[in-house]
Amino acid sequence: MKLYNTMSRSKEEFVPAEAGKVKMYACGPTVYNFFHLGNARPFVTYDTLRRYLEYTGYEVEFCQNFTDIDDRIIKRAQDEGTSIEEISERYIREYYVDADRLRIGRPTYQPKATQTIPEMIELIGELMENGYAYELSDGIYYDVSKFAEYGKLSRYHLDELVEGAGERDTKRENDEKRNPGDFVLWKKKKENEPSWPSPWGEGRPGWHIECSAMIRKHLGDTIDIHGGGQDLIFPHHENEIAQSEAVTGVPLARYWMHNAFVNVDNEKMSKSTGNFFTIRDIVKKYPYRVIRFFILSGQYRMPINFSDSLLEAAENGLNRIRESVDNLRFTAKNQKKSSEETDDRSSWDLMEAIDKASRDFLDAMEDDFNTADAITAIFQLVRTANIACQEPLVSADSLLSAADKVMELGEVLGLDILGTDDGDTGIPDEVMRLVNKRAQAKKERNFALSDELRDQVTALGYQIKDTPSGPQVTKA
Repeated sequence: MKLYNTMSRSKEEFVPAEAGKVKMYACGPTVYNFFHLGNARPFVTYDTLRRYLEYTGYEVEFCQNFTDIDDRIIKRAQDEGTSIEEISERYIREYYVDADRLRIGRPTYQPKATQTIPEMIELIGELMENGYAYELSDGIYYDVSKFAEYGKLSRYHLDELVEGAGERDTKRENDEKRNPGDFVLWKKKKENEPSWPSPWGEGRPGWHIECSAMIRKHLGDTIDIHGGGQDLIFPHHENEIAQSEAVTGVPLARYWMHNAFVNVDNEKMSKSTGNFFTIRDIVKKYPYRVIRFFILSGQYRMPINFSDSLLEAAENGLNRIRESVDNLRFTAKNQKKSSEETDDRSSWDLMEAIDKASRDFLDAMEDDFNTADAITAIFQLVRTANIACQEPLVSADSLLSAADKVMELGEVLGLDILGTDDGDTGIPDEVMRLVNKRAQAKKERNFALSDELRDQVTALGYQIKDTPSGPQVTKA
């Protein structure tokens, strides 16, 4: 498998430190609101990467954090007159509601920042002892000039850094800093803010130290894959490297992966600019399964644009896959030919298409995790399978094999092809009763009633297709 490594700016053969095992970390949500589609992209992306690695035989240890102490969480708590714990716990619960319905699996470890305060304090202490950090009136700062390789991930040079470059909260900038790019490791206590005891007095951690401490605690000094959105390359991931490697002396990660943005009107979807749509907003019109399919329909390093037309296209595409699986299973079930009466050529062509889809799917995923081309491989099989369903002598076994392969490849991507996770188990009972009544009317040659029943089915948003194997019903 080749992965694009942001550190080298090139595709590299993926070789984990320990054969057969992968340690990976991806930055998780800051829990002060519902997450939006731009947030969902990395969550879905790295969940799918983990699924694929496990599918190909790796044992994966995956850690994704919750940032549950942050200026935005504090502000929300103050605005609502409640505690930061109430805000963070509320939105962690809401995160799981959306994540579970998007089929984002639970990581091996999902620590909260507030659960890792002792490890952060320990790491800051080591940085102080090694001369990489210093104390000012408002906190402990990292001295970027002390780390000779600072900027190696982002390709920024120290003389290019401006005041506040390394911070989320620029209001706390301290003009006593040694260098403009120095960033805070520990913020000394301010009135009406939560705090924890430390050797430097009451306070709370900075943003960047969280991930370094969590990675070290749960996965060790060096991990195989570190993932996140491209906006985290600088300053967040650059600062993680500086913190961790100054203490351990070894690379923090062997491969750095960064997904591109979800854009609205060619601008990054972001809460700070207000041009965002939460997952809760979107599911009022489109099922969760469509959102996941939409995200994976683009290669992870390419930006994707948010629009109703593209989500509708994703919904139509996913429905085509589902209808093909239903069609294959229906045709196989109603295949009345014995094995001696089936056509080996038709069945062989379908089995070859199944093998080709598997190869093309794997080739796509092995080439920098290209889920877009992997989905194309599924569609190619769907097209061939739909043609095979019209062949009167194709074997039931080959039809079922095609259905199983589509489902298998979809599951690797975490796709809910049949809609079961949305509570959509198939055609409604009311529609099926009408379809069955119509079939009986046709059998009795009552064509007027048959046409009337077809119209009723159409009015409910479904269509009937008469086939040699019997009627098939799909969503219109």
